Amino acid sequence: MKLIKNMTMAILASLAVASCNDFIDVPPTGVIDGNKAYSQPDKMVTAAYAALGDCWYTYPFNLMPYGDISSDDCYKGGSGVSDTGYHPMEIWTTLTSRPGELDELWYRLYCGISRCNRALVALEENGESVLGAEVAARRAAEVHFLRGHFYFKLLTVFRKIPWIDEEVFKNNLQEQTRNDAFTYEELFAKVIREFEIAYETLPDEAPDGGGRTNRIAAAAYLAKCYLTIAWGDGYEATNGVSHINAEYMKKVVEYTDAVVNSRFGYLEDFGDIFLPEYKNSKESVFAVQTSDYSEDHTQFGRANWSNMLNGCWGMWSCGWDFHKPSQNLVNAFKTENGLPMFDHYNDRTDYPEQGVASSQKWDPRLFHTVGMPTWPYKYEAAYTMTTQNSRTPNTYGYYTSLKDVPQRSNGETFNGSWQAFAMNDYVFRYTDVMLMRAEALVELDRLPEALAIVNDIRTRAKNSIDKHIGYAADWCEISTYPTGYFTTKEIGRKCVQWERRLEMAMENDRYFSLRRWGIASMTLNAYFETEKNVAYGNQKYAEYLNEAHYTPDKNEFWPVPYNQLYYVPKLYTQNKNYND
Repeated sequence: MKLIKNMTMAILASLAVASCNDFIDVPPTGVIDGNKAYSQPDKMVTAAYAALGDCWYTYPFNLMPYGDISSDDCYKGGSGVSDTGYHPMEIWTTLTSRPGELDELWYRLYCGISRCNRALVALEENGESVLGAEVAARRAAEVHFLRGHFYFKLLTVFRKIPWIDEEVFKNNLQEQTRNDAFTYEELFAKVIREFEIAYETLPDEAPDGGGRTNRIAAAAYLAKCYLTIAWGDGYEATNGVSHINAEYMKKVVEYTDAVVNSRFGYLEDFGDIFLPEYKNSKESVFAVQTSDYSEDHTQFGRANWSNMLNGCWGMWSCGWDFHKPSQNLVNAFKTENGLPMFDHYNDRTDYPEQGVASSQKWDPRLFHTVGMPTWPYKYEAAYTMTTQNSRTPNTYGYYTSLKDVPQRSNGETFNGSWQAFAMNDYVFRYTDVMLMRAEALVELDRLPEALAIVNDIRTRAKNSIDKHIGYAADWCEISTYPTGYFTTKEIGRKCVQWERRLEMAMENDRYFSLRRWGIASMTLNAYFETEKNVAYGNQKYAEYLNEAHYTPDKNEFWPVPYNQLYYVPKLYTQNKNYND
């Protein structure tokens, strides 16, 4: 009996092993075979492009929480300080490596890099045989641009990052690659090389269109890289005017020459830049492409999910009221005899209201940038804002963002319960590139050329009233600077920096500019002191900024995410002066 029992168990065991082997041998479903994928290099390149817009409000690739919410331009918004994990990015004092948003951003940007690495392997193995030598080389250059784009984002936020390229991928060395193997300057050199490959290989116009990158976009990115490192190494003690590298500033001018001599230029009306029907105009040097479901015949379209929380409360079906302009930003648009009120713009709180007489005049770009009570929302009188269009006015006030949404009459892009729009995310628009050029020209003592750029931008602003904001004409006054106004570098620098704030407000740039100029701690800590006492009428708000403080030699960059530090213990090191 015992023998029979043992034989039975042995037979069952052998059947189980056979069954397991049979099960294991079943090909998986829903997975693309690696060899088949690499045999289609053009599709692998398309997948790398698709990663550009593969973002979400918890990991926005436009870096809205890091460039805007962390600055003096913007409050987080939403239902209160606990709504999302972005509150520490705004007040800095409670910032640690723990917010899940930091980890998601890191992970998702590396997912984009992974797609680029796989595309480069596919092109290496099958590019010429499938596409021909010329197209394969062009596609490889496009992928190098995309990989440079993702790495620039990572380096901008996290500083200490591992460099994982196609060689690391092919040799499966990802979990042996440290994040301190290269210095900040060495990492920038690698990013610059990615864009140099694109610049040296790509034509000025992509022959197959479709939102592909080109030589001019690569030139803009090269200018931005050199401008960033021209001011120093990112930390305030070693960044700023006293650390300027003139040779790098010359590179900025050299690469922006290519943009100046291209088909790109200033769009005639400032307001048109932020309407979806103009999203691929001559102003758009490079942008992440979006679509409406009615355009591309898909269920949901390819919407901009980075900005999905940023619609006005009560104006949209799901307007979550994030990305709220600060009172300090609104005050910065004040003018006196048509010029900025540099030294006393924030002496008192002002806000324009229809029907209320005031001698205070404003730069017209205010009415294209900030939604305010009593004024038409995005130019449409049928959707005039009131104080009811703010979700938590006692915390975040009554202003709302305008640039990242279409007109209300056009409705949402996304056909469902979440709000999203077919609004392209500009990576570079022409005016941004010209402001980079002006910044470099000032530091190279080419002051008249810098003044001409600033005045061109202000002239466009002056001509951007009648078409969209004629209702605000009596509140607007803007002038160009007189000939010879830039008599010193200091004056030119102040005017160019001010112009960048007004022109690029709410476009996710402000904090990175303050850091580049070496003035983040001075600007932000002064802002916290005044902004915590602001009010709109009788409504006080922003009092939570009592807790805010920016610490130089620490807060310049965000901490390496906790999950990344401990995924492979002791592989990564933390940024300076963060405890974990």
